[in-house]
Amino acid sequence: MHAVLSALADPIADDMREVVHVFEDELRSDQPFVGELCARIARYRGKMLRPTLLLLTGRACGRVTREHHVLGAVVEMVHMATLVHDDVLDEADIRRGGPTINRLHGNEAAVLLGDYLISHAYHLCSSLDSQIAARRIAETTNTVCEGELMQVSQRGNWSLREDEYFEIIRRKTAVLTSVCCELGARFADADEETAQHAAAYGHDLGMAFQIIDDVLDLTSTEEEAGKSLGRDAALGKLTLPLIHALRSSGEDRRARLIESLTSGDGNGRGTRLYPVELSASIEHASSVARSYVQSAIEHLSDWPPSEARDALTAAAEFVVHRRA
Repeated sequence: MHAVLSALADPIADDMREVVHVFEDELRSDQPFVGELCARIARYRGKMLRPTLLLLTGRACGRVTREHHVLGAVVEMVHMATLVHDDVLDEADIRRGGPTINRLHGNEAAVLLGDYLISHAYHLCSSLDSQIAARRIAETTNTVCEGELMQVSQRGNWSLREDEYFEIIRRKTAVLTSVCCELGARFADADEETAQHAAAYGHDLGMAFQIIDDVLDLTSTEEEAGKSLGRDAALGKLTLPLIHALRSSGEDRRARLIESLTSGDGNGRGTRLYPVELSASIEHASSVARSYVQSAIEHLSDWPPSEARDALTAAAEFVVHRRA
């Protein structure tokens, strides 16, 4: 997906270089260990989906400003902080094809590094004259934390409903992609209706992205994904394919599925009876993701034609085809 997003980001290539410059400049430290940690998480930037969406939305709405560059760095810091913390919560060993911070330096360093990234995100955001972005990103980060806490509270709840799952992923994932697109539009001086459509596009794309991410956690390989897989199931975090499988199974099959998810294989993950055993449920989840992608694209339908709008459309369409 990284190569595809790089191609889609051609309209904002120069702007993305500015985002990276702002990002690196903000995190520069005179402390060697801090500098080492920040250098290690440089590869966490990976796809840089969120700043890409922010910049493309700004471009599609008419212009990209210095504020967009700053906000692109801010949302990437927030996102990277969630990844570092998620790796601690999930006891993950691999991220972007390399060892996680918690594996290399322990949970204490990883938690503190995530806090450091959040702190710098707000320090950077406060440099803007307008406080709109700071308030919206703060509100969004609060919601992301609520989503993560909701997911933790539902561990081992084998009766979790789809609507409860959707609310969890709305909070933990979709709100951040939504605010990226909203701020991209607002800082391009788009009108309120356009900003709301941008936010809705980002929300629906974020929902689709997380659903496919959960599908890949069951169907991809660690070589393809570049990160530890199977951790959600092993930790009792139900995702859409598993919710559907448990709901649609008879009593005996449901009991076997739960036993498989809780027993593990000696490596901290559930038995890999997927995707054969879960093929219908994986297709169900993929179908829901496709519906969200179609809804996202419809929110762009009244925008004037542009290379940036085409890139936003293509980014949404590619979400359901990605393997990493």
